[in-house]
Amino acid sequence: MQRFSAGGVRTSLLDVPGMTSVAAVGLPPVGEVMGCIVEHIGWQGFGGCGFYGPAAGWAAGWGSTVTSGSDSRYAGYRPYVDALYRGYETALGRMLLEAQAMGADGVVGVRLSVTHLGQDNREFVALGTAVRGAGPAHPSRPFVTDLAGADVAKLLHAGWVPVSLAFGISVAVRHDDYATQSQARAWGQNTEVSGYTELVQHVRADARQRFEEHVAQAGAEGAIVSSIGLRIWEQEPGEGHRDHVAESTVFGTTLARFSTGPAPTRALTVLPLRRL
Repeated sequence: MQRFSAGGVRTSLLDVPGMTSVAAVGLPPVGEVMGCIVEHIGWQGFGGCGFYGPAAGWAAGWGSTVTSGSDSRYAGYRPYVDALYRGYETALGRMLLEAQAMGADGVVGVRLSVTHLGQDNREFVALGTAVRGAGPAHPSRPFVTDLAGADVAKLLHAGWVPVSLAFGISVAVRHDDYATQSQARAWGQNTEVSGYTELVQHVRADARQRFEEHVAQAGAEGAIVSSIGLRIWEQEPGEGHRDHVAESTVFGTTLARFSTGPAPTRALTVLPLRRL
C-alpha cells in the first residue's frame, strides 16, 4: 500500500480486451491486489480405512464411502478440508483488504493458486485487479469475481453484478473391498468398477452441495461455475489392503440482479478507428 500510494503507477493483471471492457462500463482498473498465506497442514483427520458399518460386511463384499462433509465420527478428511477452506478464505480476505485500502469497488479476474512448499506447507495466493467507479456512489464492500473483464462488462449490461467467490471442497475415502478389487482386476473384460463410480459421484455431489451452501450464505441469486476439479489417489492404511481417496473442488462467482434489462446478444470484437 505504501508503494501504491507513493508510486502513482496503476498496474493491472487484465488483458487489453478485459481492461478496456471494464473501463467502458465505468470501472477502470486502479491497481493489482494480492493476498497470501503459508499454512502448515499436518493433521488431516481420519485417513484410514473406509470399511465400517453394516454395508461393509465381508459377506456382502461392499465397502462404504466416507466423506469429509459427513456428520459421522468417521468423517474422513474433515480437518484437511477445513484447512483448505481456511487457506483460500484467508488469501481472499487479505486480497480484499488491499482492494479496500485502494478504495476499490471490486476485484476482477481473480486467480487462486496453491503451491506445495514441502514439509506439509502450502502457499495459498489470490491475485486480482482492483477497479473503481468514477461516480459518487460506491458499495460498502467490494465485489470479487474470477470472471474476465469482458465477461464482467457483459453481466453489467445484462443487469447482473458479481458478488463474491464461492467454492465447495470435499474429500471422500472408500475401502477397496472384494467386489471393487474383482472388478478393477477383471482381466480381459470391460466392466464398470462400481466402487470407484460411487466414490467419485459421492465426492462430486458433496462438493457441489457445499458450493450451493456458499452461494446461499452470500445472499446471491445465482452463480457461474468457473471450474470443477477432481483428484484421486490411493493409500494403504494397513498391510494387505488399500483404499482410494477422491478430492473434488467447485469454484465460481455468485451473482445478484439489479436490473431486468435485455442481455447483449454479441460482443464487439473489433473497435473501429474511423470517426462515427
